[in-house]
Amino acid sequence: MGKHNKLWVCEKCNHKHHKWVGRCENCKTFQSVIESKDSLLPKNISGGIGGSEINFFTLDGLDKPKPRLKTNISELDRVCGGGLVSGSSILVGGDPGIGKSTLLLQACSKLEENFKCIYISGEEAIDQVRLRAKRIGLQKNNILLATETNIKNIIASLKEKKDTDLVVIDSIQTMFTDSIDSSPGTVTQVRTCAQELIRVAKQQGFTLFLVGHVTKEGTLAGPRILEHMVDTVVYFEGDKGHQFRILRAVKNRFGTTDEIGVFEMSPDGLIEVKNTSALFLADRRGKVSGSSVFAGLEGSRTVLMEIQALVATASGTTPRRNVVGWDQGRLSMIAAVLEARADINLITQDIYLNVAGGLKISEPAADVAVAASLISSIKDRPCPSQTIMFGEIGLSGEIRSVTQMEHRIKEAEKLGFTEAWIPKQTSKKNKLEYKTNEILLKPIGHIRDLVENFN
Repeated sequence: MGKHNKLWVCEKCNHKHHKWVGRCENCKTFQSVIESKDSLLPKNISGGIGGSEINFFTLDGLDKPKPRLKTNISELDRVCGGGLVSGSSILVGGDPGIGKSTLLLQACSKLEENFKCIYISGEEAIDQVRLRAKRIGLQKNNILLATETNIKNIIASLKEKKDTDLVVIDSIQTMFTDSIDSSPGTVTQVRTCAQELIRVAKQQGFTLFLVGHVTKEGTLAGPRILEHMVDTVVYFEGDKGHQFRILRAVKNRFGTTDEIGVFEMSPDGLIEVKNTSALFLADRRGKVSGSSVFAGLEGSRTVLMEIQALVATASGTTPRRNVVGWDQGRLSMIAAVLEARADINLITQDIYLNVAGGLKISEPAADVAVAASLISSIKDRPCPSQTIMFGEIGLSGEIRSVTQMEHRIKEAEKLGFTEAWIPKQTSKKNKLEYKTNEILLKPIGHIRDLVENFN
């Protein structure tokens, strides 16, 4: 039998060390390195001693996959790829109090009566969960509640409930196993507990929801490997001071990523928002400088959103670039292109940019709308109120084509917009074939053409 070597691991970043150190070499945290129960593998493991032959299968299996489990919350089903896959694991992250527990409790309650759900809380007592359910009008007998943090007891109980369809663990950072000498929430505890729960979920075929806390930086607390272990990772975003919540998929093995679901927090719980474009444009004022409407894509959904810009004389020696909902580096690039290619002075100006409604835009198709808002603000001339726009801006000032232009224009038509500023140069791949008599298409080939629309 090969000799086992000891291994030390950092509880903060999961960095491995071959000897004990007082300070982690990776994250520089003091007193965070502990001895791992997972020793290094023996050197002779490749010999296959003690192993057993595994079974292999072909892709064209005879067994049909189980139909997806519908939660009857269409926004949640969309983010998960059309429903819940049996045996899958879903990690739900979000700030404290954002509505994670409420959403999952509603999902359990909205399942049909013949589906069985288990809700295990490691943070709240049974009476607390019942009070929240009563407050939002959820009183269904297909939900089994429990308060437990010992993973061995949870696994043993789940193996007895073989007819379970959905299990919620709230939260994974509170779970522990007494076989590991560390406190709940540490790297080793979170990884081990999640691994055991995922294994049982795949064996018994139920869908597993793991609630995860986030750090002050907005990332999931605990080891990064947790996101790799699960099948789907969704974030619940929003400001607790506002009523709107956005559920966003950042990883999905059974559907598209960057898919979003929109909810409104009310005294009766979370309410689905069907017409998101109308919602994000509801408070938009008509003829105000610095405001434009961008037709963007969020997963498979087209969303119209307002982009606001304010350009003012710099109050200090270094101009400010404050951005909410967009990439700050890309804003600086657009400002530099306007300066170099269109003689618009923004280098010495303070710039404030905001995506209204709490959305976060990642696609470069918003470049034209951002540039239009900046030009509108510095010239104090409003953008046409019934105009949408999209397009990517290159460093030479050219307007480049974007994907799914037809879907963007269709969404604008439904909301009564009459004009669309679109890229003039379209590639063969992104060629616009959409014909319409309801909306005027105005091609823009260069950023100077965009400036001319405000002269």
